[in-house]
Amino acid sequence: MNITEEISFLIESKKDKIIQVSDKIWEFAETRFEEFQSAELLIQTLEQEGFTVDKEVAGLETGFIGSFGQGKPIIAFLGEYDALAGLSQVAGVDSFQPINLRGSGHGCGHNLLGSGSLAAAIAIKDYMEDHQLPGTIRFYGCPAEESGYGKTFMAKSGLFTDVDTAFSWHPSTMNAVTHTSSNAVIHGHFSFTGRSSHAAASPHLGRSALDAVELMNIGVNYMREHMIDEARVHYAVTNTGGIAPNVVQPEAEVTYLIRAPHPTQVKELFERVINIAKGAALMSETKMEYRIEGACANLIPNATLEKVMHKHMDILGFPEVTSEEVEFAREIYQSTSQEDKITAKKQVGKPLSARLEAKPIADFILPYSENLSFMAGSTDVADVSWNIPTAQCVTSTWAFSTPFHTWQAVTQGKTTYAHKAMLLAAKTMACTAVEVLLNPELVVEAKKELIERLDGETYQCLVPEEVNPPKRSKSKTSLQAMN
Repeated sequence: MNITEEISFLIESKKDKIIQVSDKIWEFAETRFEEFQSAELLIQTLEQEGFTVDKEVAGLETGFIGSFGQGKPIIAFLGEYDALAGLSQVAGVDSFQPINLRGSGHGCGHNLLGSGSLAAAIAIKDYMEDHQLPGTIRFYGCPAEESGYGKTFMAKSGLFTDVDTAFSWHPSTMNAVTHTSSNAVIHGHFSFTGRSSHAAASPHLGRSALDAVELMNIGVNYMREHMIDEARVHYAVTNTGGIAPNVVQPEAEVTYLIRAPHPTQVKELFERVINIAKGAALMSETKMEYRIEGACANLIPNATLEKVMHKHMDILGFPEVTSEEVEFAREIYQSTSQEDKITAKKQVGKPLSARLEAKPIADFILPYSENLSFMAGSTDVADVSWNIPTAQCVTSTWAFSTPFHTWQAVTQGKTTYAHKAMLLAAKTMACTAVEVLLNPELVVEAKKELIERLDGETYQCLVPEEVNPPKRSKSKTSLQAMN
């Protein structure tokens, strides 16, 4: 058997276990830094498969590293498993049906992401045993990708310094190996403290923290005209200081995400936002404090690894889909808004959009291109990519036109075509990793490319040294008790 055939056989032989893990994590739907059940399930599975596991790495209660083998090369697979708040949704239906209105859901498909990377790590372990190959395989259990930046904290702690290559993937509506960069981001939280008073009897004695938050938001909105086009700024008021209008609010808080294509640019923007917050405090005669919650850099692509990854994805192809799968995907496509459909069509062009309207599951592999694309969002995979050569792919776990972070993404998280796409990603990553094991020159070339792309720059973590991951209370209930 060749590499793709052997890896496919190894993953198919354990696909039922992997699918069960993915579906269980979908059910847990745990949000950032609270993925205790999800992490424990992944850890148990790794240990059953012969990996040794280091827990609570980099101060992350739900972060871990599973390792197998010894020596070089050291190959990392990155797994995520956090859900999103407010996206509770019944699986396998074509309409919005929350399980719990205040619940969470896997609107970015991280139940699939973590399980697919797990499948790749296990397959490579089995391949190494069968062929008696030296090397080390690591599965990085990475919590809180959604505005928590687990991998950034891992990179800050030096957990990737000895790794040779890293591989990851992401659920999508297409099958492709991505050559892309992204926005760097800083997540800042701003707290204002004023003085309470009766809003009618003695308003002159009060100093409104809520006024300060509003003034800050107005100031930042005026800043938007004077920043580069690629930058993004988003905010949410997290504490209004109360619900009584006749009380001058003594406290209020707002949280901000500031994005730009390069770490230096995002740092400059963040400093401007801090100055605006200081001005708001001065105008309202309140006190302001801020803290950085987390951050991540911009992605550094690696064509050397990506070309190998695309070769294997192209050979593997997308598995055959059934008429029932196509029909459900069509129902999901119809449920998306007209704006979503128009946006999706523009992204793929007329020929492909016509094909996908008729059959809304992308059962083909897009060609690879070294033309750099840009993602306005952010990912903490970026901090890994600044340290070691990193390659990623996407597979069509979702129907065409499915927006990220929506109930439509959640409801497809346990579909059979999502499982097929997850296993395709696992096979693609594992085949690429085999090439790394067998061809030391590939690592040399990938590292050389990374150095050239950095062009003299070195990794500087955007999270300050004194900032650590938050701690969450957790239940000691075992998985056996939950089952």
